[in-house]
Amino acid sequence: MTTQTVPASTGADRRKNPPLRLFLTILHLATLGVVGGGVIGILAAVFGTGVGLLFAFGIGVLFLVGLVYALYGVGWFEVMRVRGLYDLDIPDLPYRRRLAPGFGGWIRSLGRQSIDGRMWRAVANFAIACIFGTIVIRLFWGLVWSAIFAFTPLFTTEDVVGPFGNLVAVGWAPLIGILGVLATAAGIIGLALMHRTISRGLVVPSREAELVERVRTTSAQREGAVRAADVERTRIERDLHDGVQPRLVSVGMTLGLAQQKIDADPAAAKALITEAHTSTKAAITELRQLARGIHASVLDDRGLDAALSALASRSHIPVHLDVRLNGRCSRDAEAAVYFSIAESLTNAAKHSRASECRVVVRLREGATLWARVEDNGLGGAEVQPGGGLDGISNRVLAAGGTFRLDSPQGGPTSLEVTVPCAS
Repeated sequence: MTTQTVPASTGADRRKNPPLRLFLTILHLATLGVVGGGVIGILAAVFGTGVGLLFAFGIGVLFLVGLVYALYGVGWFEVMRVRGLYDLDIPDLPYRRRLAPGFGGWIRSLGRQSIDGRMWRAVANFAIACIFGTIVIRLFWGLVWSAIFAFTPLFTTEDVVGPFGNLVAVGWAPLIGILGVLATAAGIIGLALMHRTISRGLVVPSREAELVERVRTTSAQREGAVRAADVERTRIERDLHDGVQPRLVSVGMTLGLAQQKIDADPAAAKALITEAHTSTKAAITELRQLARGIHASVLDDRGLDAALSALASRSHIPVHLDVRLNGRCSRDAEAAVYFSIAESLTNAAKHSRASECRVVVRLREGATLWARVEDNGLGGAEVQPGGGLDGISNRVLAAGGTFRLDSPQGGPTSLEVTVPCAS
């Protein structure tokens, strides 16, 4: 799924040391004027090659896919450059991750990335900066020429060639040189100031865009929460109907038979009561497991590490647990990761024919909780509507996280979830 975008702040420029900022802007533009043309040329060449080879066994598709990644890289670089140059509070340019597993999910994420407005605005700002940089370099050489031209009377008394190729009396050279210096310097400073204004307009997200993104994110999380609740309700109904309910009905029938035989055949009645007692204990165990699937009390009491240790000890297949956490996350984040791992281990035991599982959990930089579950089973797992993997996807989405499934035929199957700690 789409990695969720961190809401941007107001993006106010702190304007520390304006002369230094202006000098750095001119330096940035000059650098982009030198190297930017080559970057744009390479991107254009990749695009032309991709379009040209599009119908040659689909080879051009590889170039176009690479172009999307390259454009994202250019956009990411431009966002970081503008943020560092002007000391703006700009959120990172997000990469649109897969919302669904498999090749189809990757294609859709690539499509969303290719039409990402923020990425294209950053690329446009990069192209404009490269054009400005080329002009700045020319103006700089014009400034140097004008400065030298102003001192022409010190070297000759004859007429000299002016800036437009015409002969100029040597006495006018100082005035023309000074005017040239002022004009080129003003042009360089003007382009630097214009670059700042354009960058703020293109790279810094507008307030309206922030609100739209927040609404989109909130809507997606709400939809995921609703679907997760529906899947969970269906699972509980299925477990009650297919497991506990038939067992309790059997207990009732067994006790009824024992009641009929208690006078005529006490030994048979005793055996039936023993059978009913065994079934009752099994039903209690199933109810306890069902309640644990709804809410893991150890998760609240002792944290995710202890809850996963208890989960691994109850697993029907060996589980290698590697949990490294230096703190607690929010209850929703820990619950999303816990139930994702629990469902993954259940699927591995029921369907994958795996002989072992490996669970890795880390608290990463940026206050995100990351977990990976891998088994050595047969693979071929897919997200089915209403299934366990669908429940994982919805629960993680509701917590504001991302979900990735990789399960080729023949295995292994790996599932990764990333959830923000403050979800």
